[in-house]
Amino acid sequence: MSLTRKLSITVALLTMLLALTAAAWSYIGSNHELEEVFDAELAQSARIVQGLVHHLSHDQPLGQLKDALEDSLRLPPGLGDHDDSDEALPGDRGHKYEKKLAFQIWSRDGTPLLSSPALTEQTDRPTPGYAWAESRGFQWRTFTLRDPETGLWILSGQREDIRSELSGELALSNVLPLLIVLPVLLVLVVIAIRWTFRPLRQLERPIRNMAPERIHPLDEKQAPPEVLGLVSAVNGLLRRLDQALERERQFSADAAHELRTPLAALRLNLEEACQSAPEQFSGLLASVDRMNHLVEQMLLLSRIDAGSPGEPQLASISDIVAQAVADVAPVAIRDHVELILDDRIDNDRVLCHSALISTLVRSLTANAIQYSPADSEVTLQLTEKGADTCLRICDSGPGIPPEARERALQRFVRLDQRQGSGAGLGLAIASRIVELHGGQLTLEDRHDGRSGLCVRVLLPLNRL
Repeated sequence: MSLTRKLSITVALLTMLLALTAAAWSYIGSNHELEEVFDAELAQSARIVQGLVHHLSHDQPLGQLKDALEDSLRLPPGLGDHDDSDEALPGDRGHKYEKKLAFQIWSRDGTPLLSSPALTEQTDRPTPGYAWAESRGFQWRTFTLRDPETGLWILSGQREDIRSELSGELALSNVLPLLIVLPVLLVLVVIAIRWTFRPLRQLERPIRNMAPERIHPLDEKQAPPEVLGLVSAVNGLLRRLDQALERERQFSADAAHELRTPLAALRLNLEEACQSAPEQFSGLLASVDRMNHLVEQMLLLSRIDAGSPGEPQLASISDIVAQAVADVAPVAIRDHVELILDDRIDNDRVLCHSALISTLVRSLTANAIQYSPADSEVTLQLTEKGADTCLRICDSGPGIPPEARERALQRFVRLDQRQGSGAGLGLAIASRIVELHGGQLTLEDRHDGRSGLCVRVLLPLNRL
């Protein structure tokens, strides 16, 4: 798992955990505070009723006071039958929550004097303070106090469901914005993390696209301070690697160049010796020819690796392929292999390095001839695929297993030492030429199901 994804998941989980914890804490805290407010409201309502009763008791006897209070607390007609889904009653006659609020008044000796219709009369002797009571299947929160002058007991009550409904709605209204913002916060956190790690991806891109022949240090100005030391160490490694590769290329080029002269002299001497004893020296002469071919391939690979093939020029890709096929035709005739060229290119004038493309076609065609049995055929098909030029060279040989094809493109690799006489550089040179042109070389099976190998070369030649 990438560091960006791991950090995003970790921060997202921690943010969700903290946000949900804060939401739960806020919900519980809001509920508690609202319960405190409701309890204070109960006490205040009881004291208001106490003041009203205390004031009225001086002006009228207890019987008239009871009648006056009952008349004041009588609910509007039809309130008990009204649908709870409505809030305010029509005609401004009241509110549905009046059924969920109640008062009770007892005399000095605990005789009930007055009770709201929603709350049945309490049979037990009233006690001061907060309590819970049950009436008509509902739980009620009550507060009771005693008027010290009149001796009357006054109770105010609220139904438990209205307290739960209101406290739940108010608490949820406090928590809901946090729950709505949480997904947006998580998305912003992930975006912020990806944006923070963008400089690392910018440092990764040059390394991913860096070729062995174009090694260059990374730009330390783009490196964040946290990875500046790592970037400096990588730059030091790249410099040492470039120096090592340059020494290797220089050694290969020097060795191949120095071997050309003694090999030429050795071949001349063997040619003279072959005139007198051909059966004795013909094998040595063939070995020297293979060595000369290897030296030429090493020199060519060294020039390609140097990255200086010159400027591309306009050339006919059809003419280049046709000439390359003509160059290797004698080898095909000698080995009794038929060469078939299928050219389907219409506009073949493209910018390319014609010498390298010719080397590419000759190398791949000669390789196909070498591994094809006698009386078989090697086909070359030239087509257009979008903006690219596609060259397919198919032989009739044993082919290469899919798991070994990537290794076959490496230098000095010969999968079967019993077949062919090369040094394992043909496919490596072809792959390097294709890479230099910004193309792609792949090894595939034949489409007709027959034994053999197809080399498919895509060259964006018209983009140079």
